[in-house]
Amino acid sequence: MLLSININNFTLVETLEIEFSGGTTAITGETGAGKSLVLDALGMALGDRADTGTIRHGKDRAEITATFAIDTIDDAVIWLSENDFSADDECILRRIYTAEGRSRGYINGQSCTMQQLQQLGEMLTDIHSQHEHQSLLRRETHRKLLDDYADTTELATQVVTAFRAWHSANKKLSSLMERSDELIARKDLLSFQVNELQQLDLSSSSLEKLELEQQTLANAEQILVESQSVLAICDQTEGFNVRDGLNRALSTLAGLKHKPEALSNAEELLQSGLIQIEEATSEIESYVDRFEADPQRLQLVEDQLAVIFQLARKHRVNADQLAETLTLLEQELQSLQDGGESIDALQQQVDELASDYETVANKLSVIRGKASQIMASEINQQLQRLSMEGAELLVQLTAFNEGEYRASGFEEVEFVIATNPGQPHKPLAKIASGGELSRVSLAIQVVAAAHSKIPTLVFDEVDVGIGGSTADIVGQLLKTLGDRGQVISVTHQPQVAAHAHHHYRASKVVEANSAESLMVALNRQQRVDELARMLGGAQVTDQTLSHASELLSLASD
Repeated sequence: MLLSININNFTLVETLEIEFSGGTTAITGETGAGKSLVLDALGMALGDRADTGTIRHGKDRAEITATFAIDTIDDAVIWLSENDFSADDECILRRIYTAEGRSRGYINGQSCTMQQLQQLGEMLTDIHSQHEHQSLLRRETHRKLLDDYADTTELATQVVTAFRAWHSANKKLSSLMERSDELIARKDLLSFQVNELQQLDLSSSSLEKLELEQQTLANAEQILVESQSVLAICDQTEGFNVRDGLNRALSTLAGLKHKPEALSNAEELLQSGLIQIEEATSEIESYVDRFEADPQRLQLVEDQLAVIFQLARKHRVNADQLAETLTLLEQELQSLQDGGESIDALQQQVDELASDYETVANKLSVIRGKASQIMASEINQQLQRLSMEGAELLVQLTAFNEGEYRASGFEEVEFVIATNPGQPHKPLAKIASGGELSRVSLAIQVVAAAHSKIPTLVFDEVDVGIGGSTADIVGQLLKTLGDRGQVISVTHQPQVAAHAHHHYRASKVVEANSAESLMVALNRQQRVDELARMLGGAQVTDQTLSHASELLSLASD
């Protein structure tokens, strides 16, 4: 409940403190006297966008402080705790903004963001204005009103969350499915390329072996001739060959007596050389015995090398990089094959999320269906009280097409009305009379406010376009709401102001070089005078005063 509001350097106010005592408080005043001063200042305290034009002329900043009793508002206490703000029985919201455009907010003395002021403010006050006549023409407003009435705000939030999860997964699945033809073609190409490369032994060492074998086979005749020549030199030439020469040298050295150390060393080296010559000869003889010129093998090797270099050109890499290319293609192919499994897994996830969405959306639909009838009945009762006999409003639920998921649930919510018996029900936008729309709006707002958990309800000239006995009914309705909680009503109707528990009058004092807005709490006689002014205008007669006194007395009974 709003306890007080302190205003400094705001519009035509230098400093002003207003205290509230619960019940219904009416705020009236002459045109231009600043009747909405309290509501405008309260909006600043609750995080509305700062308008530097509202700073009092000649001042460099404005400051508004609003104090609320929150001992019975569990949601606000929990919010304060979760956001690390101190929480007592009272909560103080403070807003400061400067002519340079800087703005600061505080909750219980701790710095906060404008968003935090707005979040907390939504738990403390519920503001209804004449501008809601226009918002009532939008169906999204109807849905919110019904959900607030049915106390399904949390469930509606769950529906939004479930929808977003399903929508995100389904969008991803659709994207994959749209690419499926392209992916299949790519997978087929990769499978062919991988199979083509796997048929070759593409290790770098095997390429070297193939190239060496090709060179050997291509030069077979020359290799054989040269090998025979080497054998002849080492061992087979008559008269002199390397082995015979070494044997003779060794025999000569062996026959020497008293050999110097150098000759002994030379003898050992020649002996070792003889062994190396014999091993080399044996190796060459063995190779020559095994060696065969194989034109068919040569053709096969050359064909294989041709394929390798052809594939290298095809993949635009060097031949020795084909093995690495094969590895990359295998990895991509595996990822696409795994992608098929991912589509199946994602489809299963989409189905599960769809089931989750349907569960909460169906639950919401059932509650909406029951609440819509009760809400419509209560609104129609208020319409009868507001002199709209024969009018009937329906809270119409229209199901979307089967399988159509939306964040708002399975149905569209719309208020439709027939203002006279026998006429078809039409959308509120089709109501021709502005006065009728005002009364319909007020009936809806009164019913919505009666089910609001927010302790402070603010009505800003919601009685526009209404007068006479209907205005008296409006005053009764607001007074009834004030008996349940706190109602602040800015009004230009004396019948409405008369029913209030408390009455403030806004006025403006103009001096030579300045103007000041005042807000004064009225006693009974002052209330009579104010009601007489509202009834009679500039000319207040004894009869007008008598009428005002009677109006106040009747409202107080």
